[in-house]
Amino acid sequence: MVLNELGSRIGEALAKMSSAPVVDEAVLDECLKAICTALLQADVNVKLVMGLRSNVKKRVNIGNVAAGLNARKVIEKAVFDELVAMLDSGVDQKKMELKKGRPNVVMFVGLQGCGKTTTCMKYAHYLKKKGYKPAMVCADTFRAGAFDQLKQNATKAQIPFYGSYEETDPAVIAGQGVERFKEDRRDLIIVDTSGRHKQSEALFEEMRAVADAVAPDLVIFVMDSSIGQAAHDQAAAFRSSVQVGQVIITKMDGHAKGGGAISAVAATKSPITFVGTGEHMHEFEAFEAKKFVSRLLGKADWNGFLERVQDVVPEEDQPEMADMIAKGHFTMRIMYDQFANISKMGSMSQVMSMIPGFSNAMAGQGADEHTNDRIKQFMCMMDSMTNEELDSTNPKIFEEPSRQRRIALGSGCSFDMLQHLLMQHKQMAKAMQGAVKMKGMPKPGKGGKGQLPMNMDPAAMAKMLPPGVLQQMGGVGALQQMIKQMGG
Repeated sequence: MVLNELGSRIGEALAKMSSAPVVDEAVLDECLKAICTALLQADVNVKLVMGLRSNVKKRVNIGNVAAGLNARKVIEKAVFDELVAMLDSGVDQKKMELKKGRPNVVMFVGLQGCGKTTTCMKYAHYLKKKGYKPAMVCADTFRAGAFDQLKQNATKAQIPFYGSYEETDPAVIAGQGVERFKEDRRDLIIVDTSGRHKQSEALFEEMRAVADAVAPDLVIFVMDSSIGQAAHDQAAAFRSSVQVGQVIITKMDGHAKGGGAISAVAATKSPITFVGTGEHMHEFEAFEAKKFVSRLLGKADWNGFLERVQDVVPEEDQPEMADMIAKGHFTMRIMYDQFANISKMGSMSQVMSMIPGFSNAMAGQGADEHTNDRIKQFMCMMDSMTNEELDSTNPKIFEEPSRQRRIALGSGCSFDMLQHLLMQHKQMAKAMQGAVKMKGMPKPGKGGKGQLPMNMDPAAMAKMLPPGVLQQMGGVGALQQMIKQMGG
């Protein structure tokens, strides 16, 4: 996800403060100055930044902090809480959950180009997996090709849709579509409205007309994260025209400035519920302020990581796979399936940002492309293997020169790359067997939630990890801290 540079700079400011022999007013001021500068450069509204600085100074009693041993923790917690407060609208999202079994009409609004139609599809697909029966209505008669795009997206996600090539009144189309899907007993009816290149009275009049026609239970404002502070005025304008209930931030996979997300919440007093992290259907995440700030500052989001893993690995395959690995049967076919699952999880930097020690280290430009290319090369070599080789539990089968030569030539990869694959298979087999046998390994629970490991041995884990990965995490000490966070 974006904002890795911001997280690194805030972390550096806190680390520099903690290394000071005495934490006094001057040290605290220097720390806050560095944090505020980082936020301003991330395009966060200056009033919000100054409010954060003032609130942290009010919460931190510098006299007591200077005398204690936990100065860094006290100040870090204050900064953490204030960042969360910026993003948290204070609205209990559980009270805003849609009710199954009755029609829920959800209207999407936003400017043209913010990714509204794509977000409608992602939202429908996400809630379809949660047990809802979604349907989509295209009330966008302004943009050429809007109905075709929605039709294509809905067909791909296997979701019913409604629209018209002839009717030009969006309020009429929306009303007809909603009535049709209410008759079909759909409990989630999503209405995609028109956008404009800029805020205009014509847009707001059309939005109000559509809202009057369908009486939405929820209005979701879709916003492009790259617009920065302009989000404040944009969000306020939409808020004054329709009752915005939730905000979805799109295009968070780019190097966009994240200040817009914070500004939007401050303007609308509505919670950010989801963020779009890419163009594909699965690149759509539920948003929680505490988890977002934790990942921003390089802390763990283990539940998010486990949910992402369980989302791509079929539940019925998990016990059988774990049993085979525990018996020492980590075959090339299992490794192939794991690589396929990793590819489904989306951007590697997004996944690794949920694990402490990896978040900022994996943020370099090109890291995702390099990792994905390497995985594709490995899978290409495994495609050149026979069924006997893929299912063999004896790694010595690959020591035969004729097999190595055939696999390398068949996949168009070098002999050195094949050796790299075999070494990676050996390391993964060792790591997987140790993880499955380890008491307290995460298991899927009700609702897809995972249980966190409680008693991992750092020395054993260090031996399982490739040296480069262990070094990237910061050594055994960082690994011990990671296990402590997992247990906590």
